[in-house]
Amino acid sequence: MLTVQELVSDNTEKIAFTWVAGLSAAHRIIPDVGMAGADLVGHLNLIHPSRIQVFGKAELLYYTRFEPKRRLHHLEDLVAGGVPAILMAESLEAPEDLRDFCNAQQVPLLSTPIEAAKLIDLLRIYLGKRLAPKTIVHGVFMDVLGLGVLITGESGLGKSELALELISRGHGLVADDAVEFSRTAPGIIEGHCPPLLQNLLEVRGLGLLDIRTIFGETSVRRKMRLKLIVQLMRSNADAFERLPVQDLTQDILDTPIRRVMLQVAAGRNLAVLVEAAVRNTILSLRGIDTMGEFIERQALAIMESSRPE
Repeated sequence: MLTVQELVSDNTEKIAFTWVAGLSAAHRIIPDVGMAGADLVGHLNLIHPSRIQVFGKAELLYYTRFEPKRRLHHLEDLVAGGVPAILMAESLEAPEDLRDFCNAQQVPLLSTPIEAAKLIDLLRIYLGKRLAPKTIVHGVFMDVLGLGVLITGESGLGKSELALELISRGHGLVADDAVEFSRTAPGIIEGHCPPLLQNLLEVRGLGLLDIRTIFGETSVRRKMRLKLIVQLMRSNADAFERLPVQDLTQDILDTPIRRVMLQVAAGRNLAVLVEAAVRNTILSLRGIDTMGEFIERQALAIMESSRPE
């Protein structure tokens, strides 16, 4: 849950808020109900009373155009709809009747010198991240060649050892064991490490390693966008296709993420295979389909060989 006071406190560096009225309602909850940031704040709109209402010059002119009785009617509609707060942009002075109403009905009324459109943009970005759907996934999250890669698999398969080898090859650690993912925008999943586990990697036989201290500043990352899931599996030839025709995906927060499966077997260099999988994913993101091109080449070869001489 997010309160109006938390919104004000979290944005003090970017937005200078001043309380005008309704300070007693500072702990009013901003309802998210799974909504996007764009649905939670906007210009004054009586059709969407449950979002944070922003008054710019046009909205203030619209409001003051009405007689007092009509103004009161509109304000009561906002309260009935659950308005979390009213913001006066561009340091506009709130009309006296609006201040009195917010004090009486305990509606937070704040002022800021920022222009209305910019204020809405800043708050939508903040709310989108602050209230984004979240989940925790077991695995190791890495930055491999600039791509966010989640390494998963059963306990004991060597996820941490693989991560350690990748780090020694110049790649970066984001999180080990528990990775916090959030959907910051449609189709964008962002992962980071819980503060308690920051920079730490647990390796069997060695215990906890402080990766930042051992390998330096460039060996860790604060956050990355998830683009690939590498699932480690025990050696079982029957569970794998030699040439999978279709890309595998796994849903994280209702977003499909490309997934590859790697067998863990003696003699296999998993770090090299992960790097190859990442390079192949980068090609795919650029529109290059290696398997599709091979199938077309094969079909062409069959057609040519079947032609009568």
